[in-house]
Amino acid sequence: MAASPKVQERIDALRELLHRHAHQYYVLDAPEIPDAEYDRLFRELQELEAAHPDLLAPDSPTQRVGGAVLEGFAKVRHKVPMLSIRTETDIEASGARNFDARVRRELGLGEGDPPVDYVAELKFDGLAINLRYEHGVLVQAATRGDGEVGEDVTQNIRGIGQIPLRLHASRQLPIPAVLEVRGEVFMRRDQFERLNELQREKIAKGAKGEKTFVNPRNAAAGAVRQLDPAIARQRPLSFYAYGWGEITPPEQGGPAFTTHFELLQALRIWGLPVSQEAKVAHGADDLVAFHQDVGGRRDKLPFDIDGVVYKVDSLALQKRLGFVTREPRWAVAHKFPAQEQLTTVESIDVYVGRTGKLTPVARLVPVFVGGVTVTNATLHNEDEVHRKDVRVGDTVIVRRAGDVIPEVVGVVPEKRHGAAAVFTMPRRCPVCGSEAVREEGEADYRCTGGLFCGAQRKQAILHFAQRRAMDIEGLGDKLVDQMVEAGVVKTLPDLYRLGLANLVALDRMGEKSAQNLLAGIEKSKQTTLPRFLYGLGIRHVGEATARDLARHFGGLDAILDASAEQLLEVPDVGPVVAESIHTFFAQPHNREVVEQLRACGVHWEEGEPVARAPKPLAGLTVVLTGTLPTLSRDEAKDLLEAAGAKVAGSVSKKTSYVVAGAEAGSKLEKARELGVAVLDEDGLRRLLAGGQG
Repeated sequence: MAASPKVQERIDALRELLHRHAHQYYVLDAPEIPDAEYDRLFRELQELEAAHPDLLAPDSPTQRVGGAVLEGFAKVRHKVPMLSIRTETDIEASGARNFDARVRRELGLGEGDPPVDYVAELKFDGLAINLRYEHGVLVQAATRGDGEVGEDVTQNIRGIGQIPLRLHASRQLPIPAVLEVRGEVFMRRDQFERLNELQREKIAKGAKGEKTFVNPRNAAAGAVRQLDPAIARQRPLSFYAYGWGEITPPEQGGPAFTTHFELLQALRIWGLPVSQEAKVAHGADDLVAFHQDVGGRRDKLPFDIDGVVYKVDSLALQKRLGFVTREPRWAVAHKFPAQEQLTTVESIDVYVGRTGKLTPVARLVPVFVGGVTVTNATLHNEDEVHRKDVRVGDTVIVRRAGDVIPEVVGVVPEKRHGAAAVFTMPRRCPVCGSEAVREEGEADYRCTGGLFCGAQRKQAILHFAQRRAMDIEGLGDKLVDQMVEAGVVKTLPDLYRLGLANLVALDRMGEKSAQNLLAGIEKSKQTTLPRFLYGLGIRHVGEATARDLARHFGGLDAILDASAEQLLEVPDVGPVVAESIHTFFAQPHNREVVEQLRACGVHWEEGEPVARAPKPLAGLTVVLTGTLPTLSRDEAKDLLEAAGAKVAGSVSKKTSYVVAGAEAGSKLEKARELGVAVLDEDGLRRLLAGGQG
């Protein structure tokens, strides 16, 4: 029966999609969709072609292994084709039993027959490579390409330290005249992170043509396919061997192996790296145990894998089982739940954390990834959203590995429809409406309504009650959770309005415990100004800064009304801390909470402000360079800052003085070029004493 036009149209569309994505993945090293999505499309095409064999075409993606050869590399025709292996679609442990059952059925084995031995290995997420050794010397390295013809990447592969240029000789196991080793080039996760950090630094410095990499596989493939071997050698790559291609046969003096595991041991003896994870498994139970063990350790491995591989160990049985189409019957790839999937961004919301940090979160069309259904993924911060250019309505790649919070890896630009607006972080907290600020040099915005913001309520109460602040005994995490969730405490002053009935109504809170807590709250009303200031949880204000503020201003009202410039006069308070304090008390919500706490009876003894020493150098900017005769750099800096001067690290037109000692360098030259006054140590001392230097 002829297929309907709709079936033909779907097959044509799938072939076009798969050809294009294979080109992006194998040739350009710029995948647009995750592996799981490609596998899904591939399986759909396989099923349609199986149901309609009359529509099978020789140029279908199902009839070849990979992509075309990249222009710029010489072509290499493989002596033995580099074939792909079947993927077991059942990602649960039963997938191993399915494979074992197929093998036993093909071999005609019954229940009473012994188990089949397999080699169980990791399925590395890298780039397949064929290494050709002649008389023990590496003469060629080639990528898989389309399985029949690959790319000559010998010069780049020579830069991988794990790959021997000459095999290790062995009297017990002579090296065959010809040996083709199949394996995987990959990049360790730690090396990948370091590479991307370097890439980000280059981009920040304005380097053109640089980019960060989506994942280690992409980075490894890009390194192997670098046309400039010098650049390729700068990329940290690793290699594991797992098989062979052409090998001198026994009748011509080659080794006579009987099992796959024997060959792996031989490769180790000859100096090739073979994963220690590879082991012999006796029957289905051992395969299941291997799958579960590796799955449990997957995220702790130093490199990415997307599954495990099972191979019949006996080479005689492999030959007997043979191939179906272009896949061996004696091997299978058993994948783990995909760690990357495609989905759509429905909205970008802003989550406010316990400490006031604002985090953009992508609300997603639900997608099954990493073993769970994911509906939200973190976008980290505004800079990250802009770097990835994530917008509402975009099709995105979402990644979840182990217990790691799901994140958006990237956007599929070609699927963007319309002109979605660029995301901007709100300048007001979405929970309480307080101002959201981003401090200089920081990536995150933070809500400034710490005492009022509902999102920060629990954290604010716990911080306020801790021993070094208001010291409210018995007010711990679980009790605060209950109080907040029951609506008994919404802001800090509510603590001082609690009654016995409120507390007894809470779970596991007896009358005696409630009375003890109320006594502790009452006791906390008598405190000190430093404890009270510290308890407010102002960002960057620790116990020492709270003491300095209290000593400098003497009372709370003076601190509430202090400008940022006045706050800078407090010892050890710099611009960032001063701005944080000023912004905190500028929020009406926070001031209201402070006034309510005082109205509830929280009090302390106020003192006189310390005599404020004159700041003769206020407004001046000074640069230090070279070595002074008697003062260290830190001593000179302390003296200048105590006198009110700002000590800068570079010379500009705004610099007031440059203090130069022995071996002064470019800063001194810059000062002379700009006409900035230059002082020696004596001149510095005169300046500090109130003179003109």
